[in-house]
Amino acid sequence: MPAPAVERTETERVQALVHLLRTRSYEEIRQRMYDNPPGSEWWTACKTELDVRNGEQMATALSTTARVLERLRASTEHFEQLADTLYHTQAEVANMLRGAKEASRRLEIAVYAAIGITLVQLFNLVFEVFRKR
Repeated sequence: MPAPAVERTETERVQALVHLLRTRSYEEIRQRMYDNPPGSEWWTACKTELDVRNGEQMATALSTTARVLERLRASTEHFEQLADTLYHTQAEVANMLRGAKEASRRLEIAVYAAIGITLVQLFNLVFEVFRKR
């Protein structure tokens, strides 16, 4: 029966040391850990405190990573929407350019027709002038 009581008091001392180490810096805790032999109360308390702090930092990092991933997901969706909009806009611009190309062909034909009619009228005028002389 004395063994569990000794183990309980050792556990209570380690818990008290962990509580004491709560306000200490990482460097001080590491130094105390390296100054004491492995398995000692101080070493166990230091190891426990460092593990607790590392776990807290890991939890904070995971939480931050989750928030960043959510933002990245939202940004990716937004970029996909922008890419879709850009694709549709590009298709509309291509259609407008095709229409402008067709209109420019019609305009070219109209210009050639106007030039032809002007030349015919000019030759007709010259012919009339020479006919009267």
